[in-house]
Amino acid sequence: MSSSPPRRPQRRAASSRPASYDESLLDAELQAYLGDAASRRVRRLRRLSAEERQRETETEALIALSLGFPIDELLPEERPLLPAHIADAPNDYIVVRNHILASWRADPGAPLPLARVLETVSATYDRLVAAAHGYLAREGHINFGVSAAFPAAPPPDAASQGAASVLVVGAGLAGLAAARQLVRFGLRVLVLEGRARPGGRVYTARLGEDKAAVELGGSVITGIHANPLGVLARQLALPLHKVRDRCPLYYPDGRTVETRLDRSIDLVFNTLLDHATRLRESLNEAAERISLGEAIDKLRRLYHVARSDDERMLLDWHFANLEFSNAGCLWELSLAHWDQDDPYEMGGDHCFLAGGNSRLIHALCDGVPVLYEKNVTRIEHGVDGVSVTVEEGQIFQADMVLCTVPLGVLKSGSIVFDPELPEEKLGAIKRLGFGLLNKVAMVFPSVFWDEDIDTFGCLNKESSKRGEFFLFYSYHTVSGGAVLVALVAGEAALEFEKVDPVVALHRVLGILKGIYGPKGVTVPDPVQSVCTRWGSDPFCSGSYSHIRVGSSGADYDILSESVNDRLFFAGEATNRAYPATMHGALLSGLREASKIYRASDSLVNYDQKKNSLPKSLKPPDGALLDLFLEPDLAFGRFSFVFSSLTPDDPAAPGLLRVSLDKRFLLQPNYNSELKGDQKDHSHSHASGAFHLYAAVSREQADRLRRSSEDDRTRLGVLCKDRTVKLMGYDSTCDVGSDLISSILGARKARKLLQHPKNSKIPR
Repeated sequence: MSSSPPRRPQRRAASSRPASYDESLLDAELQAYLGDAASRRVRRLRRLSAEERQRETETEALIALSLGFPIDELLPEERPLLPAHIADAPNDYIVVRNHILASWRADPGAPLPLARVLETVSATYDRLVAAAHGYLAREGHINFGVSAAFPAAPPPDAASQGAASVLVVGAGLAGLAAARQLVRFGLRVLVLEGRARPGGRVYTARLGEDKAAVELGGSVITGIHANPLGVLARQLALPLHKVRDRCPLYYPDGRTVETRLDRSIDLVFNTLLDHATRLRESLNEAAERISLGEAIDKLRRLYHVARSDDERMLLDWHFANLEFSNAGCLWELSLAHWDQDDPYEMGGDHCFLAGGNSRLIHALCDGVPVLYEKNVTRIEHGVDGVSVTVEEGQIFQADMVLCTVPLGVLKSGSIVFDPELPEEKLGAIKRLGFGLLNKVAMVFPSVFWDEDIDTFGCLNKESSKRGEFFLFYSYHTVSGGAVLVALVAGEAALEFEKVDPVVALHRVLGILKGIYGPKGVTVPDPVQSVCTRWGSDPFCSGSYSHIRVGSSGADYDILSESVNDRLFFAGEATNRAYPATMHGALLSGLREASKIYRASDSLVNYDQKKNSLPKSLKPPDGALLDLFLEPDLAFGRFSFVFSSLTPDDPAAPGLLRVSLDKRFLLQPNYNSELKGDQKDHSHSHASGAFHLYAAVSREQADRLRRSSEDDRTRLGVLCKDRTVKLMGYDSTCDVGSDLISSILGARKARKLLQHPKNSKIPR
């Protein structure tokens, strides 16, 4: 995005949303809401008093809340990914989940292995720990990033042969985050980037003799609490500079806006937004057809506010700041939904990253295969895979493709999808807005402005030009040079695309001389300057998204939907909670990596995995019998072993063994169910007892357990399941050796993780 929308804290629009999590505060109502947490928390091995345990649980719940997790319930997308017995009674699981999230965020530079979590939680809850840890790791909530502990490399036991292949279109934050995660999951990945550089709308230029870092695109980390960009910065030990609150404003003639008037109009601005909120509530569905600009204009005339020229210019400045935050003119923004993402806003300070955001980009690139100057023009997707064509005519083929191009590119139609995207998705692309923010970046010989501020603003006489150089960012504290960046928002940003850069620079210098000349300060010519043209850039055609009249937050969700588990989408415009932000783009990439990873299971030998066991060489003699000496799940005559570090994972593949004997089979209708190799090749004993085997998933195992309390009924259910093929010992060893070997490997890995020499001390 051309810039994440930082709002000065004292000039942030008023909102009725609940406050974001603040590490230094514990809201009284929230504390009361968590009052019974101690009664359902999981007992930790650390010896804490009841009061300490409750306080720790509440703190961990708040941290989880700041990361987007409800305090005492599952996420809607979390529930279907958990075993049914956990999803139906999730209280203890939620406490464990929150504990894991807080534990990793306390030290995100190092992996948080399952074994370490198991050491801090009573053995009674090992299954909950395994389920929560598996979910959080797969979904990119923990153990992600760019430190040496998280290299872009597949796990040691991953087999590249047969792994699903993925093409990622775009090497911006979303594409790189997804690609890096997918490589770590063991998938085969290739990124295609149209530009000659990575980063997309995050672009740090190096200007001047000292090669100062200048942000021409996304620039501010908006809210450091729980922000994944902050996690990356911590992993790389990169310093962050808090954007200081003080932001003096100046009239066009250089006079400083008086503090009293500034505060008065600031109150007027926020009051207008409050009235606009009440107006949309009273209008109900009619508000869907009205713009925020139209509503504010009517309210402004109704209440006769900002009648003097000075008041009008100052109020216009606030409107320009609002247009900057949304990358859209007020008359485009939907009155009904323009601020739908406010409840999710990251808490904490807004920050600059020392040395530029490119440091994060290059860290994300490390180890990820990227081909540059590959401008994608066509994406074909179907049941047999995907084909991606680039401008030079090259065709790349894979199992799946992740499209991370900006919304502006999708709107332009420069990429042809075959078959065409679903009508619902095309409608969302058309309805959502994609606005513009431009910049004039300048490197001066020295700092001539106030070094104790990071921002200052300038008013404009003409309302239509209120966004022209309305705000200046000073990067001298983090860039390695005397850098000023002038922002151009709203209607002025559109006109700016047509202005000659020399003319634009002359106007900016005129403003600066008007402010500092009367103070006796000489404004030098810049050593180097750059004017952005994000709207004319074919690789983005704009800056970042907003909700236009006729659109809603649901369109972000629609845009994020995959097509037949072959074509996936990521980017800030696919993130309903965090659109128009750098962290929103990054989070969308992690989200899609998880979706692709899950989808890959169904794409690799789907029919073979569903209806029969994979064929290969036989495992070591007796391996199958040894596996069931310690089953992962057992009830009645049924026992199960699974090929996963987290056996509770519903998608974990595994083997079922059902133990039978002649007396059990004498009941009518049961022996007739067993046919072919089920009878002839079963592993029999003199006593008449024998075993049958089948490939099943953990989800099937849980479903079988819930089907009945009676083993005969369960066996009947199993025999009627056409996806389950019961086999004898020899047949299972013959055609299921790959699965048996995989289960053996997973079991060995689990034992290594559990550190049996350091077993837990019972309480």
